[in-house]
Amino acid sequence: MMQIAHNRSRSDASVPAGLRLRATAPRPRLSGAGVVALLALALGGCGAEKRPAGPDQPQSAPNGPGDRRIAGVEANKYQVGQGGRYFSWNGCGACHGSEAHGVLALGDDNWRGGGAFDQVYRSIANHPGRTPSYGETIPAQQLWQITAYVRSLKDLPSVNRHRQDVDQAGEPQGSNWSGPVL
Repeated sequence: MMQIAHNRSRSDASVPAGLRLRATAPRPRLSGAGVVALLALALGGCGAEKRPAGPDQPQSAPNGPGDRRIAGVEANKYQVGQGGRYFSWNGCGACHGSEAHGVLALGDDNWRGGGAFDQVYRSIANHPGRTPSYGETIPAQQLWQITAYVRSLKDLPSVNRHRQDVDQAGEPQGSNWSGPVL
């Protein structure tokens, strides 16, 4: 590679006055293995936060505790995180927040309708005292995410759950939501 350097003396008659050409060392380049290593790091670093879209997303209720889709949703931190957001947006935290007690508390394994994924999903979709039911107003994909979030609460320390409630307090929730109606 050639660079142009300004110089007051004229050392070559063929170069315009005030300019002199000098050779510089070429810049180091990544080898093929280096490029492959960088791509592997970039693509492999966020497997637990994979954000799938399209036909892989559940579009129907779970078909029992052995449904193969359950493990994929529960292992995906993005899906669980979205469930937390939908939990808040749908106003669930008003009754089932971090300070809830008894049957309203979700941070334990004491579930009235059973604690298996399909049972929790069914409890949310057919929530007692709610007309129309959440199953009629919340898309199945979001119900899966809410279910994964709710089931993850037993593993979340209470201080983290409280912090999450505080973080989401400013987001639209339940009755103060003014977004699109499905």
